[in-house]
Amino acid sequence: QVYLVESGGGLVNPGGSLRLSCAASGSIFSIDVMAWYRQAPGKERELVALIRSGGYTGYTDSVRGRFTISRDNAKNTVYLQMNSLKPEDTASYYCNVQGVTTGRDLIISWGRGTQVTVSS
Repeated sequence: QVYLVESGGGLVNPGGSLRLSCAASGSIFSIDVMAWYRQAPGKERELVALIRSGGYTGYTDSVRGRFTISRDNAKNTVYLQMNSLKPEDTASYYCNVQGVTTGRDLIISWGRGTQVTVSS
């Protein structure tokens, strides 16, 4: 079993910043992909950013230049620094982790989500 605990969501004014964190724990052998998705009411869940174990990062167009994804491999933790937030960034943000357990099973785990609301 692999468990994900997210934190850092909240209410922020437009133009403000938030930092999300997601810590993975459990029977982890290795983690390849760590990613953040988001889902706004009435919309499909979308990939926001991902980071691979080698450091490769990718972003959806709407957040590139404003959001930065990073990871601490020693802590199995992924971060999402969100700057210049806009009302359209309002959504529930979900952490996703893909890797391998100590028993050599594949890991595809989701966090429970943390709410980000951008409003004045």
